Amino acid sequence: MPAEVKVEAGSARQAPRPDSPPLTERQEARRRRILHASAQLASRGGFDAVQMREVAESSQVALGTLYRYFPSKIHLLVATMQAQLEHMHGMLRKKPPTGDTAAERVAETLMRAFRALQREPHLADAMVRALTFADRSVSPEVDQVSHQTTAIILDAMGLDHPSAEQLSAVRVIEHTWHSALVTWLSGRASIAQVKIDIETVCRLIDLTAPEQKK
Repeated sequence: MPAEVKVEAGSARQAPRPDSPPLTERQEARRRRILHASAQLASRGGFDAVQMREVAESSQVALGTLYRYFPSKIHLLVATMQAQLEHMHGMLRKKPPTGDTAAERVAETLMRAFRALQREPHLADAMVRALTFADRSVSPEVDQVSHQTTAIILDAMGLDHPSAEQLSAVRVIEHTWHSALVTWLSGRASIAQVKIDIETVCRLIDLTAPEQKK
């Protein structure tokens, strides 16, 4: 999340599960309250602070209703991450990166996200841990996180119709960004090292640009 973005569950409208009907306006408002409560609890105390009963109380929904939206804390925190990313995407569209090349713009975008996460380490840790712990039952939520990250990177690149090779490069960048998050949160990498790693992997973008091909 970039520096100017408040870390909160935004008004993100995540796609429902494939076997679920679209949410009504009232259901969507309830979902936003749940995500906001999740983000607030995580910001204060990290992964362990997000207890389903407390989320239900804070968002003023019945515990059974909460479980109908999110079957587990992992589902909830991965969805919280997707909401954060979508909120960030909206802010980036208002103030896009300014680098001269696609690689520079993507690196700038991802580092803006890192700096915002640095200011909310408990929330960052909770979301990344949930993403790491997610099993196949959380695949729809994990896919939403991946799709949102891809959209952010493609927007920074200025691409509407990426080639297969460019999408492959984006996937490698996503993997590196996630790995960098994990190593930073565990204290095994500094922000300076993260910046170097992100800038290095973003050079793949230039290698896939049409003018770079022989």
